[in-house]
Amino acid sequence: MDRDMIYAAVIAFLLNIVVSPVIIPLLHRLKFGQNVRDDGPQEHLKKAGTPTMGGIIILTSILITSTLFFKDNKELQSILFITVGFGFVGFLDDYIKVVKKRSLGLTAIQKLVLQLIITVIFGYLLRFYIGMDTKVLIPFSNGMLIDFGYLYYPLLIFGVLGVVNAVNLTDGLDGLAASVTVIIATFFAVVACAYKSGADVFAAAVAGSLLGFLLFNSYPARVFMGDTGSLALGGFVAAISFMLKMPLFILIVGVIYVIENLSVIMQVGYFKATHKRIFKMAPIHHHFELSGWKETKVVSVFAIITAFMCLIGLVAI
Repeated sequence: MDRDMIYAAVIAFLLNIVVSPVIIPLLHRLKFGQNVRDDGPQEHLKKAGTPTMGGIIILTSILITSTLFFKDNKELQSILFITVGFGFVGFLDDYIKVVKKRSLGLTAIQKLVLQLIITVIFGYLLRFYIGMDTKVLIPFSNGMLIDFGYLYYPLLIFGVLGVVNAVNLTDGLDGLAASVTVIIATFFAVVACAYKSGADVFAAAVAGSLLGFLLFNSYPARVFMGDTGSLALGGFVAAISFMLKMPLFILIVGVIYVIENLSVIMQVGYFKATHKRIFKMAPIHHHFELSGWKETKVVSVFAIITAFMCLIGLVAI
């Protein structure tokens, strides 16, 4: 294993431990507290006021760590761009909701436009800065690549936006998004190392940062990542999957993201058609909560499923 990967993970982990005790009290003093929906699980009402926007901590440790390996690493630079870009969109959304007291944050159109701009720039970086082609690795094909040609770009836009917003939906329980994503980041770090891609260092930094963040974000959470963190992590997962020509593998290793996203689509579509609900509440992690599962059990089960599917992902390469 590349030593730089280990260094990146350790540095990001330690930075998170150092930065968190500084930023969390600051978020408290600034009253950047989480708003909790009245129609959600009643257990969540006690979370109201817990500092949010903790994604700043994650991004800070990743940024500082990445600068140590930034030179001549085009893969790292490109993934850093989209991670920070989506993190900035999330920060704007959090800022408007928490500071400006507008419950909806950015409008759907504003979010979509900003996300599209970032995704298009990332596509440009892939093609003209890194020099990647439009081939995609097919799971369980013994390494077969298929050239998507012009269809690659709609896949890129749909894939990035879909993953980013799916990760955002997954961030609904203490430590859930961080637990799932740290496993996925580790998966991509191992694959990137095997492929000798510069993305391995960045993935390791994300994994290390999330491990540090979980010390403060696991149940009962002292801080939430907010959209600042969840959109940034979504950008990272989407970006590295395309960087490694593995966007289709998100359907495997990111199965929790997929299920969370589909549960919302199914719930909304079915309710509009029948005025009835499929799930007690969507995203589906809330359905399990309302069915009697403890929050910690939901997080544990979802993390175990992700770890298992990452093993399947390794077999599928």
